[in-house]
Amino acid sequence: MQEMEARFGKRPDLNALLLLIGIQELNQGITTFTKEQKQDLMHIATCRLFSLSGHYELERADEDGWPHYKLLRPVPFANLKEQERMLKWHVLEYFALDPGDSL
Repeated sequence: MQEMEARFGKRPDLNALLLLIGIQELNQGITTFTKEQKQDLMHIATCRLFSLSGHYELERADEDGWPHYKLLRPVPFANLKEQERMLKWHVLEYFALDPGDSL
């Protein structure tokens, strides 16, 4: 986080981290994304993060290489604040994983 803050001049918020994770999971390099694609990337990131706790599983990549996840079990949260807290925890887990680690 400190590296990102130093590089970009501010600490990234959760949405910025979700976008970054989505781009990483798409694995197609740096490109320009439409607003809709950015929303899709954030959804990919959310699914990927919740896969860390067994809520989603990568099902397939479509013909364009975009990952698709299937819901294994609903994400338990009482409100959006709890969901955000759980996402933040998983963001920390995600960045702590080594590339060769399995889930």
